Amino acid sequence: MTLLQPTRRSKKAATGMRTADGRLVAAGVAYLNAQPLVEPLQNDPYRHQFEVVRRPSAEVARMLAEEEAGLALLPVAAAASLGGLEFAPNIAIGARGKIRSVLLLAEAPLHELDTLVLDATSRTSIVLARLIVAARRKAPLRYVIDEPAAAVVAVKGRCGAVVIADLALQHEGTFLHTIDLAEAWFELTGLPFVFAAWGARLGTLTKAEVRALEDAKNEGLARRDALVDAYVTATGDDRARARSYLYENVRYDLGDEERNGLQTFFDRAAAASLLPKTRLRFVGEPTTTVFVPSLDALLSKAAEGGRLSGEEGARLYAQAPLFELGLAADAVRKKRHPEGVVTYIVDRNVNYTNVCTTSCRFCAFYRPLGHAEAYVLSREVLAQKFQEVVAAGGVQILLQGGLHPELGLSWYEDLFRWTKANFALGLHALSPEEIVHLSRLESLPVREVLGRLRAAGLDSLPGGGAEILTDRVRSIIAPAKCTSDEWLFVMREAHALGLRSSATMMYGTTDNEWDRILHLLKLRDLQDETGGFTAFFCWDYQYEKGVRQRAGQTGTAYYLRTQAIARLMFDNIEHVGASWVTQGPDIGELALRFGADDFGSVMFEENVVSSAGTTYCIDANAIEQRIRAAGFQAVRRNVRYEWLSAPA
Repeated sequence: MTLLQPTRRSKKAATGMRTADGRLVAAGVAYLNAQPLVEPLQNDPYRHQFEVVRRPSAEVARMLAEEEAGLALLPVAAAASLGGLEFAPNIAIGARGKIRSVLLLAEAPLHELDTLVLDATSRTSIVLARLIVAARRKAPLRYVIDEPAAAVVAVKGRCGAVVIADLALQHEGTFLHTIDLAEAWFELTGLPFVFAAWGARLGTLTKAEVRALEDAKNEGLARRDALVDAYVTATGDDRARARSYLYENVRYDLGDEERNGLQTFFDRAAAASLLPKTRLRFVGEPTTTVFVPSLDALLSKAAEGGRLSGEEGARLYAQAPLFELGLAADAVRKKRHPEGVVTYIVDRNVNYTNVCTTSCRFCAFYRPLGHAEAYVLSREVLAQKFQEVVAAGGVQILLQGGLHPELGLSWYEDLFRWTKANFALGLHALSPEEIVHLSRLESLPVREVLGRLRAAGLDSLPGGGAEILTDRVRSIIAPAKCTSDEWLFVMREAHALGLRSSATMMYGTTDNEWDRILHLLKLRDLQDETGGFTAFFCWDYQYEKGVRQRAGQTGTAYYLRTQAIARLMFDNIEHVGASWVTQGPDIGELALRFGADDFGSVMFEENVVSSAGTTYCIDANAIEQRIRAAGFQAVRRNVRYEWLSAPA
């Protein structure tokens, strides 16, 4: 299977939830089933109240989360993950029985399948498919995430796929075995299924805007024939099939039955640890029946391993007392790692070049091409560094550098093959930013770049270059870097090839608490899809006089708070590492009681944060002493967190 490259989205700063003239920015999808709800808003009289933008479903959710839209025709799973939202009443996209546009396609019956490819663009359909599969078969199924067109191509033998929207309509009846997931839900529960609804942050929608949405819905339903004609002209699909779909299959109400079906979906998904526990909220309706848990209740939920929504995580991050947050994170660590062991790795961080074209505002390390201090390490220098690691019992090289415009893919392939031929070391190498750079430099798909590097010896990817995975922040601190979607795309591709990776976050520039929570949600969602992240590390921005970015929220207390909230948010990432390199060994030791179960790596050298004045370096003996002083046993590990020694 080959994933498509992601569309490169501009990282200019968000326009906000409303335009300068006060119109609400409304994000909607371009699917046929959404046209009756979205298309009228672009015309009189509604265009004077709404500024409509069309995006893929996952992008719609992102825009609402990052406050680039104030209203979104939101996939309901995204609403549960974010939390803190309310729906416009009596408007939805759903079905009571067959929907025809959310299908599980296969050449064999479900009980004979061993793999199911899920459409990467629809988290709601992913969660629904997993619930239906769990209800219909006992044997576990391997799940793979891919782009829509690739999912269809993958259907053969014992591999099925879930496809949605217009693509599903086009493949209706083309495979021997088809399960309509909305119909399967109705058979399972006797209730309608709701796929999407107009969602907004609490208090955003006015009564006039709600009335306008209802009027636009009625107008759109009255114009379904014209919408079908436009769809058929654009796609060449059969008119009778498209018309029956809009008139007979898709339901646009959100009445009592639909609300019951949606709440049941949320409850079952939460029980399966696929979504946070969620209670429905509707604009203009009394909120007295909506239970708002206390901080103590939220801390207890988190400590017991319950999945937190973005709203819940943000509340704990901002309001929970530091040591109570630490106790909850420590409780999660104990549940996940009851053996009382803290791991570490003996490796070396080698920055093979400091030449870079991105000119990040926060970086004191990079040099432009041709600068007197610019370098590319020679094989002789690399050999000396690598041999020192081998002599110290090391198992891995962490290899990262700048984006050098003259180092092509073949240079890295030769370097990796040379490394593997001469040293018994793993290669934890090249951040997603470097992979995107090579993809552009060589005009090759990301998956091909990763595949060639893997064949040359790449073992895993570090999580560098993530900084904060919201484009409002990235557009300020690193406008030339890849977008958040591109960073995540590289990791999704790497995981699809069997590579594992770490996940990281550098905070404390222009980011705020909600930016960091969104960052954690994006990593958690991708981990739900792929399971490819081994661990998470965070650290605060290390400011140095002379760089162009001032520091924001940083410091020891804030680091411990951030690490603890990450441990509580990540119910699906096994390990959290202590960032003693930036905070110092004393705080690294303390961090082991704030949710961390790993002490990172022996620091032979470090060039990036040390460029900003941070120079902590300790050896393996010192690491083990710190681990034991915190009350744990120490174990050496490899990049996959497999133990290489007995606990001591």
